[in-house]
Amino acid sequence: MRFETWSKGIAALDVDCVVVGVFEEAELGEQARAVDSASGGRLKKLLSRGDFPGKAAETLLVADLPGLGATRVLLTGLGSKKKLNRKAWRKAWSAAVAELSKTAIESVALALDRPDAKELDDYYFGRAVAEIATNGLYRINDLKSGKKPKSARLERILAGPASKNAAAAVDRGLTHGAAIAAAGKIQRDLANLPGNVCTPIFLAEEARALAKRYRSLRVRVLDEPAIRREKMGCLLAVSQGSAEPPRFVVIEHSGPGKARAGAPPVVLVGKGVTFDTGGISLKDPPGMDEMKFDMSGAAAVIAALTLVAQLRLPLHVVGLVAAVENMPGGRAVKPGDIATSASGQTVEILNTDAEGRLILCDAITYSRRFKPAAVVDVATLTGACIIALGNHFSGLMSNDETLAEELESAGVRADDRAWRLPIGEEYVDQLKSNFADIANVGGREGGACTAASFLSKFAKDLHWAHLDVAGTAWLSGSQKGSTGRPVPLLVDFLINRTRAT
Repeated sequence: MRFETWSKGIAALDVDCVVVGVFEEAELGEQARAVDSASGGRLKKLLSRGDFPGKAAETLLVADLPGLGATRVLLTGLGSKKKLNRKAWRKAWSAAVAELSKTAIESVALALDRPDAKELDDYYFGRAVAEIATNGLYRINDLKSGKKPKSARLERILAGPASKNAAAAVDRGLTHGAAIAAAGKIQRDLANLPGNVCTPIFLAEEARALAKRYRSLRVRVLDEPAIRREKMGCLLAVSQGSAEPPRFVVIEHSGPGKARAGAPPVVLVGKGVTFDTGGISLKDPPGMDEMKFDMSGAAAVIAALTLVAQLRLPLHVVGLVAAVENMPGGRAVKPGDIATSASGQTVEILNTDAEGRLILCDAITYSRRFKPAAVVDVATLTGACIIALGNHFSGLMSNDETLAEELESAGVRADDRAWRLPIGEEYVDQLKSNFADIANVGGREGGACTAASFLSKFAKDLHWAHLDVAGTAWLSGSQKGSTGRPVPLLVDFLINRTRAT
């Protein structure tokens, strides 16, 4: 996909299609009026018949209007003019991309009216154009044996109008947006694979293969003996029931500039449970197939590191991927067993289905050797977070106000929002154990908060934050598949950090 900008003369643009906006009550947007004028008023005549009322996200493809360089015009509903905001604009462009994907159109000029700059500035306009277009054309990497449907023909998008003063910001946004969507594709492709393909070893090898593309990335993979030498007893407890051996992957990006001077890194930690049966605390069968997505945090970290390398961000970034399979085998950890974490703290495992926090606590301890500026873990951690926030917001918990605000603001800017949830000693009290330093569960009440509070016990003195993406990393039902979240949030967080370096 190629992205460019255009500045003026939409009627003369040499593209297959122009996308213009129509407000409710059949009011043409600014660029739609220019198209209408060039075509001798054909759009107004069409709208006067009531064929297209301009309701939000409705589309109508019109062919062969005179006076235009384009052979087709896609009318896209923007809804009420008074209510045009960033969300409405994104919805309209998404609907347009969905319609374009069904056609033979190869090139398009986007001319949808935009909300004011406070809602959508030039940089984020460019980013949204590229992200939405690329994501909208994504096709699940299924393993069906039948004939594959043809890919969409769309391969060139001109975004505008962009004035001379705005063009640089829009171009930068287009570049970043395309890279973010490409990273999201990496996450989605990995997460959509079945558990018998995407094993811990497979995930580690994919990280190695992706890293070979970029000189700034170094990858180290710890096998089971190496993990044991690191005394990651909690991670090993989770994996011990599976025939699939665990892997611990370290991906390091040393960007240009200050990163070379040994600046403390940002460490991203990803939960990589490539399939989660729940172990001895077996999950209910309905929906268990979706537990192949339980490595979405790990896939997001791998994707984010490849993007950081692609954009050559002047940051020092480390990705840690803890990859295991949680199975109810004869050697599986049992409720009541006690494991010793890499930090030396002992954990009573009351529920083997609360396994994510066990592998993450050892990964967070491993991150200390880098003397990190910040640690952010990403995990499909709790069903409780889905109950609390649904599928719209990721859960955000942190022991550092500044870091939490950075991530929350990044989510708003990236349209990949997170919602702050509390942690604290009140929740840690629910995790008291008679037999170990801490238990891995604390009851149903506040399950997302107790899980994060468990992790906070291993993140003392670190600038640490936790993203629970159990509700946002994938969709169920007829649209089942990975969403690519929270890659946009993570990347915006990192890009914004470069401005402070």
